[in-house]
Amino acid sequence: MIVGVSVESYPHERRVALVPAVVPVLTKIGMKVLVQRGAGEKAGFPDTAYEEQGASIAVERARLFSEADIVVRMHGWAANSPTRDADLEYLRSGQVVLGLLDPLANPESIRELAETGVTAFALELLPRVSRAQSMDALSSMATVAGYKAVLLAAGLLKKMFPMMMTAAGTITPSRVFVIGAGVAGLQAIATAHRLGAVVQAYDVRPAVKEQVESLSAKFVELGLETKEAETAGGYAKAMDENFYRRQREMMTRVLAESDVVITTAAIPGKRAPILITQEMVKGMRRGSVIVDLAAETGGNCEITSPGETVEVDGVSVVGPVNLPSTIPYHASQMYARNIAAFLQLLAKDGELHLNLEDQIIRETLLTHNKEVVNPRVRELLAP
Repeated sequence: MIVGVSVESYPHERRVALVPAVVPVLTKIGMKVLVQRGAGEKAGFPDTAYEEQGASIAVERARLFSEADIVVRMHGWAANSPTRDADLEYLRSGQVVLGLLDPLANPESIRELAETGVTAFALELLPRVSRAQSMDALSSMATVAGYKAVLLAAGLLKKMFPMMMTAAGTITPSRVFVIGAGVAGLQAIATAHRLGAVVQAYDVRPAVKEQVESLSAKFVELGLETKEAETAGGYAKAMDENFYRRQREMMTRVLAESDVVITTAAIPGKRAPILITQEMVKGMRRGSVIVDLAAETGGNCEITSPGETVEVDGVSVVGPVNLPSTIPYHASQMYARNIAAFLQLLAKDGELHLNLEDQIIRETLLTHNKEVVNPRVRELLAP
């Protein structure tokens, strides 16, 4: 079996789906790795590093797709992908495609993928079970995003994060408020604490209070926490607008005393909930910073603009897009390990085994035999 790694075509993407260090891992399970020339350059992995680990280099993209039995990707082929049409023509029936294919937000692209005859797997649909943790690419990328969000905020804030005792007097620490204590939120809490800030955090799930406090942050209790805010699969669940309205009312006080706010609330396949209104932003201190990690799905802040920094009454609202790509070396390293772990489950003795009795394989499977087979995506495509 040949695993193909192409140059990513998603705009401004710097990551690569496999790094040289995982090539021997795949070789041990009977696979060969073929890398398109320059695929890892932007992430800091030259072609020579792949060759040293036993991979081959394909000069032409067409050759990579024609020889690869499995194509691993960072992204699928969205409408803004410059190689989209050509790549879909390169794909062939029976070939396997694996990556973050964004099926819930772009179901039409999955229908087109199905028409090529490929068997596609989306890592976004991985069930939150302990056996799947080594394959959890969403958590890996959320870790990177949570870390980088704090660095973005620290760079924009007109204050330093830590308390300092100096000859010129004492500098009080900055106050950071993290909304959402999932993987990204917890990493943001840990990073802000390491930089010396006073950190508070909030999440609708009361069970995460212990995790927040274990990172030396204060858990803010608004009296609205609910066990119904999490699906059986471990993902966030949308609440009704009345809940979000009461949440905003009670959160206003905390925002007003914060220097930095980092929001991380996202609902798979749906628009991110509005947690911070323009009026709430106006009540914040001048010079404060909001980093909205949900910008790509509409944003948790009412005035967030994806890919831009907006200033309102002296408050900067940052809407980063594809944040993990700004730390491509380690983001690629983590993602590659997730991919390798999934391939180890999928392949035995150099052959693919489509075991649909395995929950991980069954729930991540998107397309097979020219059909969209995932129930959640089929429902989205229904007329």
